[in-house]
Amino acid sequence: MKVLVAEKCGFCLGVKNAINMAKKTLADRDVVYSLGSIIHNQDVVNELASDGLETVESVDQIESGTVLIRSHGATKDQLEAIKEKELEIVDATCVLVKRLQKISQSLNQDGYKVAMIGDENHPEVQAIVGFSDDIVVIGSSDDLEKLSSHEKLGIICQTTQTPEYFGEMLANIVKKGFSELKVINTLCKEAIKRQESAVKLCRQVDIMFVLGGLHSANTRKLAELCKKYNNQTFHLQNWDELDKTVLSGKGIAGVTAGASTPDRVISEFVENLKAYKGSEK
Repeated sequence: MKVLVAEKCGFCLGVKNAINMAKKTLADRDVVYSLGSIIHNQDVVNELASDGLETVESVDQIESGTVLIRSHGATKDQLEAIKEKELEIVDATCVLVKRLQKISQSLNQDGYKVAMIGDENHPEVQAIVGFSDDIVVIGSSDDLEKLSSHEKLGIICQTTQTPEYFGEMLANIVKKGFSELKVINTLCKEAIKRQESAVKLCRQVDIMFVLGGLHSANTRKLAELCKKYNNQTFHLQNWDELDKTVLSGKGIAGVTAGASTPDRVISEFVENLKAYKGSEK
């Protein structure tokens, strides 16, 4: 089978940095705690766990030692709790998330209520909300009722959302009649490049595969985008999850991957696809 790989896919710089910092920290410590999964890829989480990285959901679960702040960041309260316990902090927060935290604080200080467009359940969004005094998360048009009109509103967006979604939600907010709006583009340029590359590729192939964790927001977004232009799009974590019957009658396959998907997962999937002869069950 002919296989084409998206020009931009796989680990982003923020994820690479978080993993490298984790490995470096684990090299001279017996146990390191990660406040939430370091990235949304279970294979990587399991690998680092075998080296001593223990994932916890609350600072209350840590009595002593070192805490790794994952790429999604942490809230102000979480950081203060870590400092109160005098735990060592290794900060692997993505620079873009840090930027959003500073922007939201600055907007509040300038008298703006902050509207963050994104998924309120995503750890990145929670980390931003945890740094703001007056912020509301807008995930859909239904959430617009959380906003009152005729006041100063500062608007930011979850880094991995699409420009189309950001623009759509902005248009809906404008209709609310605010007296002053300040919009700051906080989308990740690398995420946009991955989205554009995936859409371009999925239009050229018979079947499209998006590799990455099922809980990875940016991977799900890639799959949703590709599905719009190629209904033969499948979101899988790895080769073992592939139902090979979907390959029947397909000549060209496209492959992309989320920002938390290791190169080895992509390479294995691509090589197995190339070797596939159609006789496997």
